[in-house]
Amino acid sequence: MLERLGAPTREVRLPHDLEECDALVMPGGESTTMSKLLETSQLFDPIAKRIADGMPIFGTCAGMILLARDVLDGRDDQRSFDAIDIDVQRNAYGRQVDSFETDIVLQGHADLLHAVFIRAPRIVRMGSGVTALAEHQDSPVLVRSTNVMAASFHPELTDDDRVHRMFLDLVTTAHEK
Repeated sequence: MLERLGAPTREVRLPHDLEECDALVMPGGESTTMSKLLETSQLFDPIAKRIADGMPIFGTCAGMILLARDVLDGRDDQRSFDAIDIDVQRNAYGRQVDSFETDIVLQGHADLLHAVFIRAPRIVRMGSGVTALAEHQDSPVLVRSTNVMAASFHPELTDDDRVHRMFLDLVTTAHEK
């Protein structure tokens, strides 16, 4: 999706891959596995430093879990980046068979956004510096704070590019500072 919008992308698998990145997307997947891989590939600390230095980052689903301040039902040894002041509950919308699609209101847009929720986390607490950009059943599902965006759903699984455009706008604004 980002390439379709004209943004160059690259995979980040090792610390040296991160050096030339202006921003980062933490994808969906299985958060405990991703957490372990970040540790074994020695990526966790370099990413944490880049986030602390203001690098824009967008986490979807499991990526949101990794960016959260607190994961209520994570592994005892599971680290998070504490990049955005939210607390999350993993798989809060149900198991794989409970995955669903729905239309949600995206702040600042008249047209509904089709959202795909797959074993999605729920934001159970949101700090005062965090803005909800979209909600589902009165619960925030897309949030932003400074240079961090996080989504409970998978915006990359639809053809609607508005969420990715929002992230690219965040990246542009961050680099203008």
